[in-house]
Amino acid sequence: MAARIETEIRKLGLEGVIAKRSDSFYAAGQRSDAWVKVKFSPRQEFVIGGYKPGTSGFESLLVGYYDDDRKLHYAAKLRSGFTPHTRADLFRRMAHHAVHRCPFADLPNSEGRTHWGQGITAEDMTRLRWVKPTLVVEAAFVEWTHDGLLRHPKFVGIREDKDATTVVREAT
Repeated sequence: MAARIETEIRKLGLEGVIAKRSDSFYAAGQRSDAWVKVKFSPRQEFVIGGYKPGTSGFESLLVGYYDDDRKLHYAAKLRSGFTPHTRADLFRRMAHHAVHRCPFADLPNSEGRTHWGQGITAEDMTRLRWVKPTLVVEAAFVEWTHDGLLRHPKFVGIREDKDATTVVREAT
């Protein structure tokens, strides 16, 4: 039954549902564990092309996907969803793939900041570190913005079974 509900919610293009205990009542302006938001976020694989250095190795990962012309396009900065273990593991793996040139075909992509904070300015480019685009991660997100960037992306896991050159933007 739960899988059928999720399928129908996704067909409607909705973000999720509110699940509530049948004996609960709505209390305006108050949070309750009797009413819980359940999100059905889209997910897909992305290729790591760089990172912003931070105190724990990196502050954020820069991820993207390949287009039909085999160019890597920037999709988002992944900042959340990392455990200390996965952060350290990814940083160790990226150290073996350092390169001097930005692998993304479309960066910098902003003279200022985008509404959702995903823009990369020319000034930002001087602080970023680049890696050969071989590592693949999976991310969940709310939606693609009209600028072709991810809204509220979150790291889900490393995809060792996926060849980076096969990662494309999936239809939503």
